[in-house]
Amino acid sequence: MNTAIKWRYLFSPSSVVLLPFLINFIHPDCKLTFARDTLLPGQSLNTNQTLMSENGAFELGFNCSVYSCCAIAIRFTNSSFCTYDYLPVWQHNLECICESSSISLSENGILQINEGYRTLSISNYTRTASRSAVAVLLDNGNLVVRDQVNSSMVFWQSFDNPTGVLISGGRLGFNSITGNNVSLSYPSIWDDTYSPDYTLITLTMDATRRRGFIIQRNPIGLAFSGTFPSWIDIHEDGDNALALNGMNAYIRLNSSGFIEFGKQDVCSSVLWSAPESLCDFDSYCGPYSLCTRSGSCICPVGFVSPYAGGWNGLGCSRMVPMNCERGVSTHPQTGFYPIDGVYRFPKNSWSSDARSLKECESSCIRDCTCLAFAYNTTCLLWFVELRNTVVLDSGSNGNRLYIRTATNQQQNSGSRASPQFSNQKKVIVLSIMGMLAGIAVVLIFLWRCQIKLLTAKLVYENEILMVFSFAQIKNSTKNFSEKLGEGGFGSVFKGAILGSMTVAVKKLKDLRQGEKQFRAEVQTVGMIQHNNLVRLLGFCADGSNRLLVYEYLTNGSLNSHLFRGNSAKLLSWELRYQIALGTARGLAYLHEECKDCIVHCDMKPDNILLDSEFCPKIADFGMAKLLGRDFSRALTTMRGTIGYLAPEWISGLPITHKADVYSYGMMLLEIISGRRNSEKIKEGKHTYFPIYAACKVNEGDVMCLLDRKLEGNADAEQLEKACRIACWCIQDAEDHRPMMGQVVHMLEGVMDVEVPPVPRSLQYFVGMEDNNTQSAECN
Repeated sequence: MNTAIKWRYLFSPSSVVLLPFLINFIHPDCKLTFARDTLLPGQSLNTNQTLMSENGAFELGFNCSVYSCCAIAIRFTNSSFCTYDYLPVWQHNLECICESSSISLSENGILQINEGYRTLSISNYTRTASRSAVAVLLDNGNLVVRDQVNSSMVFWQSFDNPTGVLISGGRLGFNSITGNNVSLSYPSIWDDTYSPDYTLITLTMDATRRRGFIIQRNPIGLAFSGTFPSWIDIHEDGDNALALNGMNAYIRLNSSGFIEFGKQDVCSSVLWSAPESLCDFDSYCGPYSLCTRSGSCICPVGFVSPYAGGWNGLGCSRMVPMNCERGVSTHPQTGFYPIDGVYRFPKNSWSSDARSLKECESSCIRDCTCLAFAYNTTCLLWFVELRNTVVLDSGSNGNRLYIRTATNQQQNSGSRASPQFSNQKKVIVLSIMGMLAGIAVVLIFLWRCQIKLLTAKLVYENEILMVFSFAQIKNSTKNFSEKLGEGGFGSVFKGAILGSMTVAVKKLKDLRQGEKQFRAEVQTVGMIQHNNLVRLLGFCADGSNRLLVYEYLTNGSLNSHLFRGNSAKLLSWELRYQIALGTARGLAYLHEECKDCIVHCDMKPDNILLDSEFCPKIADFGMAKLLGRDFSRALTTMRGTIGYLAPEWISGLPITHKADVYSYGMMLLEIISGRRNSEKIKEGKHTYFPIYAACKVNEGDVMCLLDRKLEGNADAEQLEKACRIACWCIQDAEDHRPMMGQVVHMLEGVMDVEVPPVPRSLQYFVGMEDNNTQSAECN
């Protein structure tokens, strides 16, 4: 008893209160974490203490590693295990504070920094101060100052004032409550490049595009516009805001002006970033300057940078000015220098009808306002100052651009370009060579014809698609010798471009569309890019020939793996589920994320291609737009497609994106069962598999629907979910079918899936031979 009393006196209440300070005095590097997520009025945190969220994922504290001063920030608690030693998800963006500072909540509910002789307010808000306010670090990393009794009454929150990182639950865009536009910015005070003349980089929402964003580099004004990929879980709040969802996800704006998407549990792995290089910023190097893929800026022959101190965005200016008056150049000594290794041509090009390099050059020579030209099956001319020209770091590959310069600059050295003879010099050389000139002309003519036929470089139209001549296509496909398949739209052949790049060439048949309209539509389709869509690389519109060049997928079509027995790889249940999910994401992008909704109209396993990792990619999207009136004719001639057509195709009702949902549901049944929907079965009185499947789903017996080759090796919960989704998708009324975005959420487990009713009119529309002997009734 006496011992207990002694210990009691030894650890009196006052000594217990002083214990943390004694530990801090003995071990100054030791950080103490409050065993709570709340800061009450009158309480404070010093530089060795932190406030931790209830789930332990985030902590609020001081970062004192910059310039021997401190910053108040929120960070992931386990960020020390990652490459980033310090990744603040939020930081108070004021000047540095000293190490003896503290953060506290005043008695009237204001979150503030106490630094010796001064007090700096963090939570500036105009609402009436509340004596019952508390500061709480929530489980999602949001620091809020709210009413202690009514937690929904929030006076201030860090999500409304982000710095360089957006975490799950954070938003970009207009905040209707505060009336402010929320954006990310860089640098913060923890940036070791901070200086009075720093460049402020901001990330804002682009309200003109779906999932759009703009990166702005101020004060110089450089900008990059892009869109977040569909697989990043971002919720669109109308046209005003974007909200980031997903556990532990974050979007980070770094010091170079790039945005990075990652997950904190994957440490420093960047799952996606944009832009690809600094050259993607509009006019990054300024007019006439060449931007290399590594991000440096150089001037072409005849041009010089007005600023010798390095890059500043001013571009290059001509060493010899070239004046132009009434279409005639006042400086007669001009020629064209070729710039090799062009990765991306300048913007604002004009197409010409010239059919050869000579004609293209003549078109530019005749107009002194023409500043440059390029030719390879298509003639492109430029009449405004050249911006956004991107070249490879090594000029041995890529395209060629000819830029107009004064001829007395043609002998300049140190350039990546070599001069082309001017017309006057050509005449002098030819007059001296005499009879040898005729032989040289013949040899050059034959050589250029061969180069044009076999190894002509590729021209990009509007920097998106490659334009091929029919001769190039024939050469790349070895005269269409290796046929990959054939469908209602045409035949597909295997080919190779750029020496080793394997492609799939679709030769469209019986297309009555004009060249101008075809080019316009194919450009629209070429802009549609998604991880689950087959990428269109280029096209050919040479005479009456219409061909499309796609990326080549090594594992062929889903159809070949589902229905070709032992000749193809047996798809495991895990692969099938991922194929179903990836296909749904691709369709959701076409329906809901493109500027104009794109209806595929021909969803089936033949049009789902698999890459080397069995990632699914949808093929033949946009064919309705490309073929126009010819599409319906092609569709009616396709064998096997009838099993995937929605009832509205047959009943004559308007076709919407819900027709694709129906086709997806029919295809999902085939993915699950490994058998064709159109084949007759004998399961009781049922002879049509989709009706049999719908009945079994309604009864809760789905394991019998699984492909027998899998021998029952499937996740039972996923199987039931997939079967229910498939039956919802094939409902008779399109209003009862889900959106593809909802299908994605169902497959991801975000949304619950109820038991669907049995489609009543299914058999009537599929036109089975024995439709009088079977009904859609299960009993």
